[in-house]
Amino acid sequence: MTDRSARERAAEAGERLAPEGACVFCDIRDGRLPAFTVLEDERCLAFLDRRPVFPGHVLLIPKAHHVTLMDLPPDLLAPLFTHAQRLARAVERGLGADGSFVAMNNRVSQSVAHLHVHVVPRRFRDGLRGFFWPRGHYESDDAARAIQQALRGALDQAS
Repeated sequence: MTDRSARERAAEAGERLAPEGACVFCDIRDGRLPAFTVLEDERCLAFLDRRPVFPGHVLLIPKAHHVTLMDLPPDLLAPLFTHAQRLARAVERGLGADGSFVAMNNRVSQSVAHLHVHVVPRRFRDGLRGFFWPRGHYESDDAARAIQQALRGALDQAS
């Protein structure tokens, strides 16, 4: 795929593009930077992470430039997560992993401002413990209920 044709096709489809050179994942998508591609179709691209947590760590992106999950149009949700599911299965079967870790950052800890899903092969006793941060508890059931109500209210407003 050439730089020009990939950009032209995306523009013709009305998809958002980052300015050339502004997004490393768009540069990979357009062939300006090399990557070890694992999966590609018209809407999504998956490639090996250059700094993997474990060998086989894959990054899955929508080809259209969207920064966060909230920016992703609804018609891209199913293709993106169908591919995430397929990749999770592939790292287990293809690499003999015991399981997988599938994750996505939105703004905080998002090292590249282009939506991407991490699919990481996991093995029992691989050294990772749950999530990568300390876990806590709610101070009380009332504190949990207050959070529950705030989230329900935000969901009602978003409908």
